[in-house]
Amino acid sequence: MSVYAIGDVQGCFDELEALLRELEFRRGEDRLWFVGDLVNRGPRSLDVVRFVSELGGDAKVVLGNHDLNLLAIAAGVRKLRTQDTVRDILEAPDANELLGWLSRQPLLVREAGIPYTMVHAGLPPQWDIATAERLAREVEATIAGDARTEFLREMYGDEPSCWDAELAGSQRLRFITNALTRIRYVDADGCLDLRHSGPPGSQPGELVPWFAAVNRRSREESIVFGHWATLQINEPLEPAHHVYHLDTGCVWGGRLTALRLDDGRRFSVPARRRNA
Repeated sequence: MSVYAIGDVQGCFDELEALLRELEFRRGEDRLWFVGDLVNRGPRSLDVVRFVSELGGDAKVVLGNHDLNLLAIAAGVRKLRTQDTVRDILEAPDANELLGWLSRQPLLVREAGIPYTMVHAGLPPQWDIATAERLAREVEATIAGDARTEFLREMYGDEPSCWDAELAGSQRLRFITNALTRIRYVDADGCLDLRHSGPPGSQPGELVPWFAAVNRRSREESIVFGHWATLQINEPLEPAHHVYHLDTGCVWGGRLTALRLDDGRRFSVPARRRNA
């Protein structure tokens, strides 16, 4: 049995099928980890969600910002924008079933016997893995429960930008969500900067990528993540960071990438088109 972590699919179902052929994926034997953003911007979001949901125990998924955007649109608290390609899910005969499945997916995955933690975007430097997992469960319980619509209504916004264990209510949940699904850069105090999305070197000098923050408490853990399509455009990540980035911009005309967690080997297939 092999476990493969797969980067942001974003509705690129043709490329996902091609990547699984490249992996010689064996359903019932191998397992797949998806780093989030299953949907949006690509042409076949419905097919992706149906396929992954039908994998059952053969797949682990974390929610990404585009997945949360879909849940917010479905809840009626966010408008469908021109660039959103999730209408096929919203209008599908099994929409309620698929959206219910999506709402039950976690924000962080750890599994006994696998020395990796999976999140969509990253972790703020103040959190160790145990803290991150505990806080992720707070948001997951809210999304899966009766307070989902209110949470989704209050989810959007860049503040608060700094973690404080005394945060409560919507501000606490918003920070946790932003950290796990939107983080790229942090400042010298470990506060999130959610404005800059370019590759390292393009940001103001006071900012560093989240994984390069001084005194990051998760530094010794191996973390698999996606979200940041421009991250490795100029140069690969330093192994000393113990982070494994898998969003290679398939939806932007790049590639769809997988990492075999057993031995660290990477696999990828080219995008068939630029969708976004």
